[in-house]
Amino acid sequence: MMDSKKAPLIIKHLFLTLSSVLFVFPFIWMILGSFKTSSEVLKGGFWPEKFHWENYREVLEILPLHTYLFNSFYTSLIITVYVLASSALFAYMLTFYKFKGKQLTFSVVMATYMIPGAVSYVPVYVLLANMGLLNTHLGYITSMSVSVFGIFYLKQCFHKVGFETIEAAKIDGASDWKILRKIVFPMTRSSFVTLGLVTFIENYNNYIWPALILNDGSKKLITNGIADYFINSSLGRDWSHIMVASTIATVPLLIVFLVLQKWFLSGVTDSGIKG
Repeated sequence: MMDSKKAPLIIKHLFLTLSSVLFVFPFIWMILGSFKTSSEVLKGGFWPEKFHWENYREVLEILPLHTYLFNSFYTSLIITVYVLASSALFAYMLTFYKFKGKQLTFSVVMATYMIPGAVSYVPVYVLLANMGLLNTHLGYITSMSVSVFGIFYLKQCFHKVGFETIEAAKIDGASDWKILRKIVFPMTRSSFVTLGLVTFIENYNNYIWPALILNDGSKKLITNGIADYFINSSLGRDWSHIMVASTIATVPLLIVFLVLQKWFLSGVTDSGIKG
């Protein structure tokens, strides 16, 4: 007879295994679909009748994927650095500074988080046009370099440092920059990695906003490039080629996640939300 103490553990493992399969299945189906013909993909079968390795060669000949991947990777990386820096500075001020209107400032910041992103498209578009930054990566990076979620997330993570620790460092003559770099950052490193990974993935997968402001083919991101070639172009919807391009586009994200997964999981579990 099964031990009553082991039963919940077995159920938990079964649930996690089933959940993992459900989450991984679409990615496996996409990879297998990249080796099928377009008609096979539409049939919905799981395993390809024959592995068509030439699909990858054909896509690489049709699409300038190296350009799209580079554009997405480097813009997402720069945006992530800017978001981490701006969020850390703002969160440090809201956490460790004492000033009148502090709570009001935080409330205003959080209120902007409730505004749908699409609402800002027109004013930001006009602003970038007036600055001559439309159809440039600089304009795209500038428009994405601040994150309200990043400010809120790091503010909550900074609470675990303790106000007393900061006060003691200031009494010893440490500057705010040194405190942030030598004390706060090492104690919340996993939270920075978590925010950085989330920001990178979000911008790497961004579609609507870069589609509005980036028109030149050489400046497009991977999401827009794939859509333009296989959905909006005369090439038609060759679903096997779409699967190939999507698989290649996903590889950098998998590499980044596998490298940083230890810090990411630590940041998710350790950064408790405090008031």
